[in-house]
Amino acid sequence: MTPEDLKQLEKEVRKAKRRAGEAAMELHDLVEDALPGAYRELPAIAETTYEACKAWDEARQQLDKAQEEMA
Repeated sequence: MTPEDLKQLEKEVRKAKRRAGEAAMELHDLVEDALPGAYRELPAIAETTYEACKAWDEARQQLDKAQEEMA
């Protein structure tokens, strides 16, 4: 793996973390501002948040593995 590849992985992790944070904020806003009235929206937003966090974790693990291999 080249240093450029490693930088690209780092960029992907940052993007994934940003997306996960945005999804978490949407979930937080729903819980704080709209429940119980908007309870029907909860499963979709929770699933989106879960998937975004999972994508971040997978990207982070891939980066960690690449960094270990470079060391």
